Amino acid sequence: MIHAWGITDKGAVRTQNQDGFYVDVPSEHLAVGVVCDGMGGAKAGNIASLLAVETFVETLQNGAQGDEEPPTILAKAAEAANTVVYHRACTEPDCRGMGTTMVAVLMVEHTAYLLNIGDSRAYHMNEEQGITRLTRDHSVVEDMVARGDITPEEARNHPRKNLITRALGSEERIRADLYEKELQTGDFLLLCSDGLSNIVTDQEMLYEAIHGGEPEDCCRRLLDIAMSRGAPDNVTAVLFQII
Repeated sequence: MIHAWGITDKGAVRTQNQDGFYVDVPSEHLAVGVVCDGMGGAKAGNIASLLAVETFVETLQNGAQGDEEPPTILAKAAEAANTVVYHRACTEPDCRGMGTTMVAVLMVEHTAYLLNIGDSRAYHMNEEQGITRLTRDHSVVEDMVARGDITPEEARNHPRKNLITRALGSEERIRADLYEKELQTGDFLLLCSDGLSNIVTDQEMLYEAIHGGEPEDCCRRLLDIAMSRGAPDNVTAVLFQII
């Protein structure tokens, strides 16, 4: 059985929430989650994330009724979302240049099929193995870490940490990364925007999921930590637990 929760907030500084999320557990063996972090100015960022979430979920639901494999369904849903956001960005002056990150999961039984574009992340957590980031950021700083130019610790406070190299809606075609993770009873899967991961450490995420209290309150506790540290960006978290 799968349980799921989600939360989003504009944070302590921003006047508008440009994050968007969706989470659903339509049956005890199936779950869907997506987090998007929009960009492109005061008007356009929230439009990009909203359009991406709505189109992605609608396409995913339609595709799930067929016999295609989950990774194919995920990729097609992301392509559909990209097409809608890109078209709006090209045709409406107020939306020019807008885009959004995306991290999404389609869970079937105990297998999590993941997709990401940009720097929103997915983490796997359990008591035995701790916390593991499942996705790779598409960002300037992540590339610098991969080359060995800076350490992961230096990346957390790097002045270019918000520069992403891929965004949904920024080009006519999108390249999304796909991942697969087998889950066990007791495991947690966390999707989040960088407004959370830039402020709350991996070990704090792990502690709140495993030891911090009731799982249904974990997203709120993570948000509270971010808010207590000034939350300079929008904050979004979606948490799944395998029962």
